[in-house]
Amino acid sequence: MIVTPTTTDGAALDVDVLPVMPGLAALYAKGAASSGRLAAGRAIPGRGAEDSPALTLPTVAHEVDGLATAGLRSHLRDYQRLLHEPGSELLPSGYLHVLAFPLATSVMVRGDYPLPLIGTVHVANDASLLRPVALGDVLDVRAWAERLRPHRRGVQLDVVAEIRTGGELAWRGVSTYLSRGYALPEPRPDDATAPDAAAPVVEDRAPEGTWAPPLPTGRWVLPAGTGRAYGAISGDRNPIHLSAMAAKAFGFPRAIAHGMYTAARALAEVGPARGETYRWTVTFGKPVLLPGTVDVAITQEDAGFAYTAWHAGRRQRHFRGEVTPL
Repeated sequence: MIVTPTTTDGAALDVDVLPVMPGLAALYAKGAASSGRLAAGRAIPGRGAEDSPALTLPTVAHEVDGLATAGLRSHLRDYQRLLHEPGSELLPSGYLHVLAFPLATSVMVRGDYPLPLIGTVHVANDASLLRPVALGDVLDVRAWAERLRPHRRGVQLDVVAEIRTGGELAWRGVSTYLSRGYALPEPRPDDATAPDAAAPVVEDRAPEGTWAPPLPTGRWVLPAGTGRAYGAISGDRNPIHLSAMAAKAFGFPRAIAHGMYTAARALAEVGPARGETYRWTVTFGKPVLLPGTVDVAITQEDAGFAYTAWHAGRRQRHFRGEVTPL
């Protein structure tokens, strides 16, 4: 790929070209090991968040070129059936996220990545499908981390993934993550390396009692195996999505649905009115416990569509977002 990689803020990136798309199972194992090492380092007596080693994101993009999609017909059909996407040879934005996700994860388990993979919370996503991508297209995929910034519960950052076809940018996804318990030093007024004050800080939920659900336009009844079904297609077999026993080890009463499953299903419900190119955003709130029932409202706005989803029996919002034709 000829395009010189830079972050959103214009910083140059080195490129580490991988021969093949990495497997998520091995990445999660590596991430678990590195998370343990980071936790052990922070547990050194007398060391707190304020005097831990400085947090600096790697200035490296991972890249896989020549990713063929011609052999993914059956996989795409399985995705479409599970997410209620219409049958088509055009790849929806949620499916492109699935294809790029292993490469993005590989950045988060690098030896010089300063935050643990285990316990990191996905709080928002912003993806733009800039030109149609069809089954059979050959993809060049690139991912990197950027824009580390403070949050009242720790630090946030963005992991960016881009997909090109024929040398042109076709899709760009920005996943925002929260790592709790970490802190950035207070910047000096003349500190050129200070976190970008313009970078958005995403709050993961509305304050209790401040939100009233709208009239629903749909209801999802999600069985206990929803996480396993999406994990089989996406490769994301994080234990919190697969079984209640594993989820309880991380503080959840039951297994929880993948956030990107729920967001992609809302995208599918917007339907053909989104067009062949569109921007799709989501901010996550309370996780969806499995099995569970979710009320959904999709409304038409001036520029496109807004959607929100909540617990069918309580005033607890699970996520909200927009789909805007481009």
